[in-house]
Amino acid sequence: MHLRKRVLVTGGSGFLGSHLCARLLDAGDEVVCADNFFTGPRANVEPLLDNRRFELLRHDITFPLYLETDRIFNLACPASPVHYRRDPVQTIKTCVHGAINMLGLAKRLGARIFQSSTSEVYGDPEEHPQTESYVGHVNPIGERSCYDEGKRCAEAIFFAYRRMHGTAIKVGRIFNTYGPRMHPNDGRVVSNFMVQALLGRDITIYGDGSQTRSFCYVDDLVECMLRFMETPDDFTGPMNMGNPEEYAVLDLARLITDITGSSSRIVMRPLPGDDPVRRRPDISLAERRLDWKPRIALKEGLSRTATYFEGLLRSGELRAD
Repeated sequence: MHLRKRVLVTGGSGFLGSHLCARLLDAGDEVVCADNFFTGPRANVEPLLDNRRFELLRHDITFPLYLETDRIFNLACPASPVHYRRDPVQTIKTCVHGAINMLGLAKRLGARIFQSSTSEVYGDPEEHPQTESYVGHVNPIGERSCYDEGKRCAEAIFFAYRRMHGTAIKVGRIFNTYGPRMHPNDGRVVSNFMVQALLGRDITIYGDGSQTRSFCYVDDLVECMLRFMETPDDFTGPMNMGNPEEYAVLDLARLITDITGSSSRIVMRPLPGDDPVRRRPDISLAERRLDWKPRIALKEGLSRTATYFEGLLRSGELRAD
């Protein structure tokens, strides 16, 4: 029998957050979604507003938040290069001040708290695949450092609260995730290719396309988050969360053109600085402790994602001008 909980989701109107909010409501929980709408549009959670167990707050977690809750999912932070480079200082503040504020709330309430960390804590990895024990290869002053080092600092703060105060923490390192409600202009490889293919534009690959990524469909990722949150308090992570199947970026571009029926050309551009060459999670810890592994194959997940973006095209939210 499921015992109803009151759950706070920061960044709840974002791509991941909106899917998580919906799943929590489906499970019978009460959900408080806090977001400043910097990158997550309110439209993502508007279908949930009629549910009496859902509450939406406009709030920036760099400021304290006072409410009652049993669980906290701290997802608030710009998560794509386009967005976190737009205001790098605010990105660092969200990672660091936001972590401190949410941990303070969790400490006061005795609530369990999940931190959405990232594969970017590994930087451009010299270990492949990446295990949780790998400490990373990160440029602390590069263009991506506002996010990479911000998330690394957040992890440090979480474990400091655990050691000092016994706070019930869960730290999940999320690898590339995709699916419906991705922001069409977030600069991530799946959304970039999908939008370019549907609009008939050249599909732009940075580098020669041999660099790899591992893509996890959003429903699989949310399931992992929910299972992790309900593990005993002595299991804190950090834990990799993602799909261990590795794909070259060029192969991804070809698959998306096939799924969308696009005639777009594939063109190459110079590789940006600090862009990781290989990225693949070792998820043996999640498999062992959560009995979890991704179930949605890349082609199926991309087909579902294409349906979403095709809807944006029909509605006029994607335009060829």
